[in-house]
Amino acid sequence: MRSRYKIVESDGIYFATSTIVEWIPVFTARPYFDIICDSLAFCRKTKGLRLYAYVIMENHLHLVAEAPDLSGVIQSFKRHTAKAIIELARTTKRDWLVNQFAYYRKKHKHTSEHQVWQEGFYPKLIHDDEMMYQKIKYVHDNPARRGYVDAPEHWRYSSARNYMLDDDTVLEIDPLAAF
Repeated sequence: MRSRYKIVESDGIYFATSTIVEWIPVFTARPYFDIICDSLAFCRKTKGLRLYAYVIMENHLHLVAEAPDLSGVIQSFKRHTAKAIIELARTTKRDWLVNQFAYYRKKHKHTSEHQVWQEGFYPKLIHDDEMMYQKIKYVHDNPARRGYVDAPEHWRYSSARNYMLDDDTVLEIDPLAAF
């Protein structure tokens, strides 16, 4: 994974963003959202991911998270979800989407025919409580800022529901401890 953005403290909490290549709107139907939610749940259960906030938009996702090897967890997450997204696009006859992933594949990627995610995941170390709450608010407000919903907790694929409605039916998150 090439990126000028690096994990600087392995035990830190990070705000991270992952984006679909060329900002293609992939997450427009529940099965695509489910790929992300199921994969994040798997990473929580098996890879030590602690997820404090998330939002999945049509072409990117934001996380506030930590893990013993966050870079490795995100890399594995993106590899798995890319394969699942391509397979779902093929089985649902979304050939235009598969073709876009092939067209936008970086030339140096010799081991795959497609590229779903932009390289890197842009981690930003969270230094204190104020920054933590600012990033969580940013994550939660994203769908309302875009005009998709009137209130953050109305967006199904956001931890705003976990915080404001005590609803973890979409994806369970980790409780925030004293920072």
